[in-house]
Amino acid sequence: MSEEEHHSTEQDLRQHRLDKLARIREAGDEPYKYCFKRSGALGAICSAYEAAETAAGEDGEAALLDQAVAGRIVALRDQGKSNWIDLRDDTGKIQAFLGKNQVGEEVFETLKNLDLGDFIGVRGTVKRTRRGEITIWVESYELLTKSLKASVEKHHGLKDVETRYRQRYLDMVANPEVMVTFKKRIQMVQCMRDWLIKQGYLEVETPMLHPIPGGATARPFITRHNTYDDDFYLRIAPELYLKKLIVGGFDKVFEINRCFRNEGVDTRHNPEFTTMELYEAYQDYMGLMDETEEMLTYIVEQVCGGPEFEYQGTTISVKRPWKRMTLFDAIREYAGIDLEQTTDKDEAAKLAKSVGVDVDPTMGYGKIVDEVMSVKVQPKLVQPTFLYDYPLEISPLAKKHRDNPTITERFQPFIGCLEIGNAFSELNDPIDQHERFSAQVALREAGDDEAQFLDDDFITALEVGMPPTAGLGIGIDRLAMLVTDSPSIRDVILFPQLRILTKD
Repeated sequence: MSEEEHHSTEQDLRQHRLDKLARIREAGDEPYKYCFKRSGALGAICSAYEAAETAAGEDGEAALLDQAVAGRIVALRDQGKSNWIDLRDDTGKIQAFLGKNQVGEEVFETLKNLDLGDFIGVRGTVKRTRRGEITIWVESYELLTKSLKASVEKHHGLKDVETRYRQRYLDMVANPEVMVTFKKRIQMVQCMRDWLIKQGYLEVETPMLHPIPGGATARPFITRHNTYDDDFYLRIAPELYLKKLIVGGFDKVFEINRCFRNEGVDTRHNPEFTTMELYEAYQDYMGLMDETEEMLTYIVEQVCGGPEFEYQGTTISVKRPWKRMTLFDAIREYAGIDLEQTTDKDEAAKLAKSVGVDVDPTMGYGKIVDEVMSVKVQPKLVQPTFLYDYPLEISPLAKKHRDNPTITERFQPFIGCLEIGNAFSELNDPIDQHERFSAQVALREAGDDEAQFLDDDFITALEVGMPPTAGLGIGIDRLAMLVTDSPSIRDVILFPQLRILTKD
């Protein structure tokens, strides 16, 4: 079929539905109702019927009288003097039987005005057919919403990936399993929130518009505030504001919300993403590592029904304890080179190239180490693993290691080859923090547009005094990829960012 024929068919189908809409209105019916009082969601109705069957026993016959249910029409089967309609809502599906003798000839004729995608409400008795399918035997029905656009190709569903992401509502109608994925994500976030609150963390909200971008090494989005006549930045991380709350007197806080980074888009990155960040006073990175392991294990067990789950064909187990390695030990084991014995940029670059890792001339020593980890180590971290003790240069907000000032007290959890978090013993020395920020400013001036800014107000907050603190950030989207067995971050974001379509 040519593109012109395809559009012609779409236009014809829409006009056919518009004609039906006109007939409905001519008959005095309102095709866009205000409400419909249901006896319950479809899943609950089916569960109630099964419970009634159990109560009736083998010799009894179960039936739920005077039930009112509603949903979207996902299948229509016209058999002359009867119609079989499948209805679906976000809890399940039920079959509806509409016979001419049951609803009357006049009402039965109006069924010709129904299409796939319409919403209807029906009233009647719920029981099983002889084939064993739970069905509502309809005594009356009403059209609730007339669909003017065919949402999916009738037999083959919606396959085009670009359309699925761009028009998620079509994706959810065509592919009900997509809704299961997002319900699982929602459950995952709720489990995380419940765990944190039980541990005594308080959920807070901090600004999304920042006068200075901070809290992470990333390129920000810039926007303009007309009243203040000044530039603001969409936040790249909530870290600095959350630490200010620790300075102010809170001991344990967390936030689950959006962040924005003006960076590349791939299966693991989306410019708008969701994180959970927490901060705990009087804790360090090793204590927080234990808590992180406990929290993530709890979430997986609750969402996946146990400590094991499948991710892209591999069985992953979050049974404790998880593997723990220093970053440099991991590089020695998986990359076969030793980057711990040098901090010289050129020597590190030479070692990286010797194992096939491309190094940009602008990279400093820390970024070279991080690149070797990403290319050679991370793809090997299938089972849950913590890497810890990272170079100072790439950890400007982490405390120096108490035994080695060239590295920091920082860890990252990896599962299924995905980096799903980042954590530190938080730097609370204002003089050291000012020096780190100044080094980041120098990197920016040298051309690193991801280096951090100098935030004088945050330095002031540290001068007021922040107790020993540990902080953790978890990438909600990547964790959702794991528990839903999704290969791309776009599969777990309801409306992922896509290139804007331009009209010719």
